[in-house]
Amino acid sequence: MNRVVMHLTVRGLFGRRRAVLLVILPVLLLLLAALTRWASGGDPTASAGLTGGFAMGTVVPLMCLLVGTGVIGPEIDDGSIVYLLAKPLPRRTILLSKLVVALAAALVFAVLPAMASAAIAGDQGMRLTMAFGVTAALAAITYTTIFVALSVVTRNAVIVGLLYALVWETLLGGYVPGVRDVSVRQWALAPAEQLLGTRAAEWGVTSVVSVTVGLALLAATTVAAAVLAVRRLQTLRLTTGD
Repeated sequence: MNRVVMHLTVRGLFGRRRAVLLVILPVLLLLLAALTRWASGGDPTASAGLTGGFAMGTVVPLMCLLVGTGVIGPEIDDGSIVYLLAKPLPRRTILLSKLVVALAAALVFAVLPAMASAAIAGDQGMRLTMAFGVTAALAAITYTTIFVALSVVTRNAVIVGLLYALVWETLLGGYVPGVRDVSVRQWALAPAEQLLGTRAAEWGVTSVVSVTVGLALLAATTVAAAVLAVRRLQTLRLTTGD
């Protein structure tokens, strides 16, 4: 890791307009959680529906998209990345430093709000909060790494990422059997189902894969995305036209 790269990445990420969006979505989620608690009287089933549906299906992937594309995508688009790549630093160090910043931001703006939404909407002994905390953290790691890699691979990372997050993960990944099998959201829900035990079915927290398979798929996808991003950055030409 390189502290200078990380510092510059933090300044770039929170110095743009997307910083406003990083706050709007979590606040909206928390407001919906409060409304859900008022309407359901703190019913854990309603809480699980909100957190497993809206938080995990929409807020977490969108927040990771904003963060993942924000740590390196704008620099590639405006050509300023060439000045960083010209420094005597291994490109894997640059990429991993930016990824660490992205993961930290995803923890603050995606994982913690997801946990808070479960606690606010209704919980029993913090079981939903902890279960969805694990799920959101695992999903955020994979989503963020995917979107960082996407930013290095294509200039249309935001558009492609939106289609993936909203269509594949939110719409199709929640209902279409074949798509659910290859959904990050579904893989990440497996540990939550395991942690909740017999309460999982009662509260509607289910996954299409076992916890072992889910964790293996999450790990494999994360590593593959990170390797792809590093290799693509290593072949990126030092020209503003790339």
